[in-house]
Amino acid sequence: MELYIDTANLEDIREIAHWGILSGATTNPTLLSRESGNYDEIICEICDLVGGPVSAEVMSEDAEGMVKEAERLVSLHKNVVIKVPMLPEGLRAARELSKRGIKTNVTLVFSANQALLAARAGASYVSPFVGRLDDIGHDSNAILTEIVEVFSVNEFSTKVIAASIRHPLHVTQAALLGCDIATIPPAVFHKMVKHPLTDKGIASFKADWEKAQAEA
Repeated sequence: MELYIDTANLEDIREIAHWGILSGATTNPTLLSRESGNYDEIICEICDLVGGPVSAEVMSEDAEGMVKEAERLVSLHKNVVIKVPMLPEGLRAARELSKRGIKTNVTLVFSANQALLAARAGASYVSPFVGRLDDIGHDSNAILTEIVEVFSVNEFSTKVIAASIRHPLHVTQAALLGCDIATIPPAVFHKMVKHPLTDKGIASFKADWEKAQAEA
């Protein structure tokens, strides 16, 4: 499973990109609104930092407007993927953009039926929001399982991005269920790399080494 970072903060992206584990990134209007600077320049820098697909979301409410926005966004960098909402107009836009060879990420997906529609529209990616499903008492694992199985049975090329990740367990579950990608906030990446036994082991090794050096 590939790991994307879900943020528009360049400092966070730069740090975790240096770990050597990122394949791409996702942004949205809320994430970009938290950053200062020119949004187009931020998207371009993210593309350069991660060296893979970077989702940038359109804001128009009609398909024609979405397509027009998409054409401008993809002109910024070769790695830009257009994020469109799971709406009838978003599906129309995804189909048209697919015809033009422009990759799309259908976002705000909460059911296997929505994912099926997105795949049939030609989406390159679909983003089921596992954290938001859990928030309303739905079984996000069951829905991810359904989406992955539907795509497998029908041999869709559309990739599944587990989104709205809230904690490391979401990442593990997405990997076990066969998702292609998990897009993860920086704070969750830091939780994933930490374990108390790792910290204890490092401290023990350091203490033993320092003791040996002092006795040498």
